[in-house]
Amino acid sequence: MISFYAAKGGVGCSVVAAATASLASRSQSTLLVDLGGDQPALFGVNAEGPGLLDWFRADTALPDALSRLEVAIDDRLSLITLGIDPQVAIRPAPSETERYELLARLLGLEGRRVVVDVGTAAHPARPVLGASNTAVLVSRACYLAVRAAGPLLPPDEVVLITEPGRALRSRDLAACFGTSIDVELLWDPAVARVVDAGLMSARLPRSLLALKALL
Repeated sequence: MISFYAAKGGVGCSVVAAATASLASRSQSTLLVDLGGDQPALFGVNAEGPGLLDWFRADTALPDALSRLEVAIDDRLSLITLGIDPQVAIRPAPSETERYELLARLLGLEGRRVVVDVGTAAHPARPVLGASNTAVLVSRACYLAVRAAGPLLPPDEVVLITEPGRALRSRDLAACFGTSIDVELLWDPAVARVVDAGLMSARLPRSLLALKALL
């Protein structure tokens, strides 16, 4: 299981998670789990059905209910959406915190490759990050993003999206995060076009192929 998280919104965490899941599905069956709420738009699928929010809020979280939440993207890639009301941040009650722990255990038992888009819900989803084989921090070379990353779980790996004109460099980010930058992606307008069209699976930009290094 590989999980992606970010210190603040807008850094590209969901795009990186979606692209990594698409790449993984080229060689094996993959399950993409959306804790951020943006994955349906990236893949152009319906987000109005039940999702993880419903599973979290149910009186009894039946383990086999997760499989019933899956939406097929293609033959090898399935998505579990966040569900209704994706713009509302998850604020778990104590019982819901236990659901994160159960979710982490169930995903750890999956026979498929599992990719989790934790988004900025890193604190309540800490059990999922802790159960992951690899926890990947996604960041831009932005002072605000670096500053916000301080209290988060230390990453196993870092994906850095670089943009023209930024003062911070990859070596500066590596020093701040206390680890090397494993994948560095240049800002690419082709990615924005694919995101806007909801074609992440069908038309993966070449610039995102570097994410194969995480698999």
